[in-house]
Amino acid sequence: MRIWFMSSCVVLLMSGGPALGQVVVPPAEPAPVADSPAQPDPVPAMTLEEAKFAAWLEAYRPTALAAGVRVETVEANLAGLRFSPRVVELDRAQPDDSRINSYRFAEYLPRRLNNARIGQGRRLRSDLSATLSGIESKYGVQSEVLLGIWGMETSYGNDSGSFDLLRSLASLAYDGRRAELFTGELTAALQILDRGVIPRWKLLGSWAGATGQPQFLPSSWLNYSADGDGDGRADIWTSRPDVLASIGNYLAKHGWKAGQPWATQVYVPPGLDRERIRDLVKPSQCPRVMSKHSRWLTVKEWRGLGLAALGTSLPGDAMLATLVEPDGPAGGGYLTYGNYRAILRYNCSNFYALSVGLLADAVRGPDQPRAADGVRGDTQPEPAPDSEPVGPENRPTL
Repeated sequence: MRIWFMSSCVVLLMSGGPALGQVVVPPAEPAPVADSPAQPDPVPAMTLEEAKFAAWLEAYRPTALAAGVRVETVEANLAGLRFSPRVVELDRAQPDDSRINSYRFAEYLPRRLNNARIGQGRRLRSDLSATLSGIESKYGVQSEVLLGIWGMETSYGNDSGSFDLLRSLASLAYDGRRAELFTGELTAALQILDRGVIPRWKLLGSWAGATGQPQFLPSSWLNYSADGDGDGRADIWTSRPDVLASIGNYLAKHGWKAGQPWATQVYVPPGLDRERIRDLVKPSQCPRVMSKHSRWLTVKEWRGLGLAALGTSLPGDAMLATLVEPDGPAGGGYLTYGNYRAILRYNCSNFYALSVGLLADAVRGPDQPRAADGVRGDTQPEPAPDSEPVGPENRPTL
């Protein structure tokens, strides 16, 4: 302060200020300014895409209300929902036919059928034996097949997906490539929330909209989920009995026949005339996948053409079967039966269905009676590159 006073006097004298000896009072220091309350970060302006998405959501609201979803559920769950460019990017990155046709089952299977997955399936078959036995009795689906689906879908619940399901479904519906499918699934997801089955923040899944340990689309939960533990609700997110019962119910409703095999690996003679066995009926679903299937013949007729089982025996002569050669004539073949088609309804991919069946056979173990021969190998989870958009239900996967 003294330095300030002296310097002030100097300045005053030099500037012709007050007379010498006059007391100069320094100006009061400014009062400190009180801390102002923290201001929220400014809300970034919407991009054009986000603005269009918000307008789409507004236009969609009457659809959900017309489906019986309560207005408070619609408002609470659509408010603040944002478009996900990442989800649309993943959807558009699915392989085209040229990339699919260059991918071989012999490359895919060793990534899927690994020792860890087989070992965990066998442990669960033992640990959950009472639960599995009850579900098998009710739905007619073998325990190891239930585990095969569960294991291939989410590694027995270890990886069910972390995408916000509503955001994924709304983004895909808005994108428009499969607007009808995903708009319906968005409505089904809101119906699930409207019933109070699961909290909004727990409704997570894959980018493609599948949720829970069996990876059901929301509409599949509405149609096929089952209460396996008797608590009055079908919880496919945390209840193992409900997960397995829902898988069993789904397969049973799509034609699974109790006690019948799914496929048999076979020797195919080099001289087999494939034009003679070509399926002339145009498939109504999954044309690319079904193009790998022959026409239906009886097991007796296949024997007459020189096919023979590898590692096990063929079922009765009267059973109908189609020949599937996933890697073409030189890559090995499988006679597939009606139950194989039920697995295809879960995910329309020959790679997937074969992997599920082979995992089921491996979980059953070599010392157990087998419904079909299986190949054993080692794998990591990977989407089936030959799949088409049908599944629980119409599930789009790679």
